[in-house]
Amino acid sequence: MAEFFVALRLSLLVALLTSGILLLLATPLAWLLAFRTFPGKSLLEAVFLLPLVLPPTVLGFYLLLFLGPEGPWTRLVGASWAFRLEGLLFASVLFSLPFALTAYREAFLSLDRDLLEVARTLGVPRRKAYARVVFPLVWPGLLSGTLLAFAHTLGEFGVVLMVGGSIPGKTQMVSIYLYDLVQALRFAEAAKASSFLLLLSLLILVSVRLLEGRWRAWRSTTG
Repeated sequence: MAEFFVALRLSLLVALLTSGILLLLATPLAWLLAFRTFPGKSLLEAVFLLPLVLPPTVLGFYLLLFLGPEGPWTRLVGASWAFRLEGLLFASVLFSLPFALTAYREAFLSLDRDLLEVARTLGVPRRKAYARVVFPLVWPGLLSGTLLAFAHTLGEFGVVLMVGGSIPGKTQMVSIYLYDLVQALRFAEAAKASSFLLLLSLLILVSVRLLEGRWRAWRSTTG
């Protein structure tokens, strides 16, 4: 099981970094898409949501060309990110972006914007209004989107296989490790690893539901 925990550690690291990056990048983007109108908005949304319908191997293939030794990204930064942690992270952010972005946007759309107008009329600075009015109301949606991105990254297969391959200890994510076990007919080990991941995923989801329940209880007592 040592190989499994090495692959799991890498997957958890990539999932954690991916969800953190998406929280920073996708939150202002979701606000923009929720409340701003500009030329090309529909096209921009379609581009961001494309990984939802695009086969993962297709996205992985284009990313491999983009990040590979002869790709434009390599010429830009001077190093290939294919079959490296950086490539896994780059691919994971793009692939999980629509899942986080959709949840973040829905959280902002559920916000009563009149509350912000009231805060402004009372002379509350914009940053304080966001911190005291917006964030307490939308954080469950942000949390759900971030967790969804985390769980989605943890279960990635096609994209990370194309971009990172299956190099043990370097790019072998846990989903690829399980695939390799099945390919080698090591079903008993695959069953143990799958059971562990099932329990881990269940624990994550239950924890988020508990946090959301506490938040609603707090809102009911303070509202």
